[in-house]
Amino acid sequence: MPNEAHFLDITLLGKEYRVACPPEQRAALLNAAAYVDGKMRDIAEKTKSNLAERIAVMAALNIAHEHLCGNQDVLQIDQKIESEIGLDIDDVRRRICHMETELEAVLKPQ
Repeated sequence: MPNEAHFLDITLLGKEYRVACPPEQRAALLNAAAYVDGKMRDIAEKTKSNLAERIAVMAALNIAHEHLCGNQDVLQIDQKIESEIGLDIDDVRRRICHMETELEAVLKPQ
């Protein structure tokens, strides 16, 4: 059934959580959970804290900071490419997305 709920049990800092997860995203979610668990354990060890809520908030802030800094790096690289070779990265991304949509439409009936 397409609307059937799929769940995955993950463990973060020794506590189990059941989360909804489509089967095709199972591996990605397990990787994400392992990453978050590692961050939480590092913070718990460094701060000598055992307050799960505080550890979770600190891990979330650290992960968000990593993500945003990574996005800044990508933005700088995109700007360099655009200025050096005159290529509009956003236009390229839109075109790729359009091609993916067309490919999915063609391949879906098969």
